[in-house]
This record gives sequence, C-alpha cells and structure tokens, in this order.
Amino acid sequence: MRLIAFFPGSFDPITKGHENIVRRALPMFDKIIVAIGVNSSKNEMFPLEQRQNWITNTFSDYPKVE
Repeated sequence: MRLIAFFPGSFDPITKGHENIVRRALPMFDKIIVAIGVNSSKNEMFPLEQRQNWITNTFSDYPKVE
C-alpha cells in the first residue's frame, strides 16, 4: 500500500515553513501532493502560475513531491 500525503494551501507565496513541512514529511510518505487552493476570504498577492512555478522549483530535486 502506498502512503500519499495531500498538502493544501494558498501558498501565496510558498514560505520556508511550507517547505520545511514537506521536507520533514518526505520520509513518511511515498508521494506528497502539494495542492494550491483558493481562499475566497484572501486577496491573492501572486498569480496562480507564479505560485505553481515556485512550488515546482522548490521541490525539483524531490521526485516524490507533485
């Protein structure tokens, strides 16, 4: 059985705290899915595409992170 973690957030922007949570979770899971959500009570600072790029670049050396 594969263990998959789902980490939702607005990541607007992704922070060192977000990065730390994912890195500490890597040994515990076979895959970690970082999902960008929309928080209707917040005004976005950065466009979705920019946030996706930051997440992709941050975890580019970790194939278990999608």
